[in-house]
Amino acid sequence: MLFHDPVRVPGVRVLGGAILLLTLTAPRAGTQDDLGNAPAQQPPSPISAARPAGIAREPEFVGRVIDLATEEFGDGTGQPSSGWYPEFSNMVTGSGWLSVGPGYRRYFRNGQVFVDGSAAVSWHFYRMAQGRVELPRLANGHLVLGAQGMFQDETQVDYFGIGSNSIEDERSQYWMRMHDVVGYAKLTTAEWLAITGEFGWLGRPDVRAPGGTFRGDHPDTRVAFPSDPAVSLDQQPAFLHSEAAITVDTRDSRGNPTSGALYRAAMTSYDDRSGGAFSFRLYEAEGLQFIPLAGRTWILALHGWTVFSDVPSGHQIPFYMMPSLGGNNTLRDYLTNQFHDNNLLVANAECRVAIFEHIDLAGFFDAGNVAGWFGDLNLDKTSYGAGLRLHSQNTTFGRIDAAYGEHGWRFVLRTSEPLRLSRIRRQIAAVPFMP
Repeated sequence: MLFHDPVRVPGVRVLGGAILLLTLTAPRAGTQDDLGNAPAQQPPSPISAARPAGIAREPEFVGRVIDLATEEFGDGTGQPSSGWYPEFSNMVTGSGWLSVGPGYRRYFRNGQVFVDGSAAVSWHFYRMAQGRVELPRLANGHLVLGAQGMFQDETQVDYFGIGSNSIEDERSQYWMRMHDVVGYAKLTTAEWLAITGEFGWLGRPDVRAPGGTFRGDHPDTRVAFPSDPAVSLDQQPAFLHSEAAITVDTRDSRGNPTSGALYRAAMTSYDDRSGGAFSFRLYEAEGLQFIPLAGRTWILALHGWTVFSDVPSGHQIPFYMMPSLGGNNTLRDYLTNQFHDNNLLVANAECRVAIFEHIDLAGFFDAGNVAGWFGDLNLDKTSYGAGLRLHSQNTTFGRIDAAYGEHGWRFVLRTSEPLRLSRIRRQIAAVPFMP
């Protein structure tokens, strides 16, 4: 993933706005699928209308840049061709400004079997390698079965302690190395409705002192927070993990939606297989709604997400699996994963105007918080600001956000759609937990 880390500059205080809470309505129209990894998915439904030209004439060089990006990386529809490709994704937030490596995919038996493998190294010397095999067209295209193995080596993951009062000065870091093997299935009962399940084995994560390149002067998490759950263990537990989810998706595009909705409910279970007390479940509910205010030129996007932890008596959630908020996709004025606790709630509102055919101007408001008890959740942490979106008709290639909150201004550069639900595209366990 490109451009992971936000940059802060001094600013002046500005009065905040009010947040629009989600009003979830039952979808009726079908749209393209966004479950599992994209290459082996069925082709999406045709987009009903082209993007508008924008309220101003676009400079010619912008269109050329978009044409080149579309030619190199695709337009976000259909299935990519077999062969080599650049791997820019599959890195967790915080891995640095740039991650890149080689990838190779191939289809066999007229598209009935799909094989993919890739590896990458990031700016902060995070490393990743993964391999995946899928049967994407079972039951007349309604069923996908697959398996994936992944190795992750994350050199400087941020941790600020537990609770909603974490401050930037309490920032610590740790190095985590792990491997996970997962089998998964997806049943598409309608064009807009999918039921997914997965079952996997997460080997013992290896937690050590932070390292990597371009590292700040932050203390070792094991020294800064020795009493937090699992921090001081000589050996981390291994887990069996499973997830069941149902997703309704009526968006007109996965990478640059202008209408429709995406709703998801999921239950994830982690079973400590090392004889310890770290078994728990997570229940999630999430909604994303796009409302055209003036055709496709002026769009209102609303997002809400909550996570409830069910922790048996005498058990705890390891610090690296604890739900967290803060950063590029949740509370944009705060550092990535600044707030950790058993439960979380976040809501986002974003208004986008197409100033050119391929560039949108956006204003946004974020609110959320974490809490030890679900009933104590609120939306007290806020940020707001404006940004630009560079996109084709179906894919967002880059965005820049200037966010303001209690810490002043922070600038965020990313190569993804801002309210994209990365959770629905992941098969492996979310370790460490990333919003």
